[in-house]
Amino acid sequence: MLRTIALVSLVYDALLGIGLLAGRSLLVEWFGVAAPVPAIHADLNGLFALAIAAGYGLPYRDPDRYRAYLWVMGPGLKGAGAALFVLDHFLRGSPASFLIFAIGDGTLAAATLWALLKSRRA
Repeated sequence: MLRTIALVSLVYDALLGIGLLAGRSLLVEWFGVAAPVPAIHADLNGLFALAIAAGYGLPYRDPDRYRAYLWVMGPGLKGAGAALFVLDHFLRGSPASFLIFAIGDGTLAAATLWALLKSRRA
């Protein structure tokens, strides 16, 4: 199960990173938001997402050895990211379309937490 979570998370973050770096105009159109100014902010976020995706290759290959990566990036980062998307929507009025990221991150955070806890007991 941990390998599957790592693979799904790798693909999820890679697609996000590629979208931010190469498909920004499409994302701006889909989400109905202004393009980031300066663009370097989106570039750095795209690079960050690609680095996280690459990191998921480690627990994909050896999930027992790299459980810590799954803890930090799953329940830690993705869980906090989901919470921030929801808070930003309600406190600062970010577009409701951004809540799709809260759903994606939150689902992966919960699935990773479940898989980590389940595999620990096994």
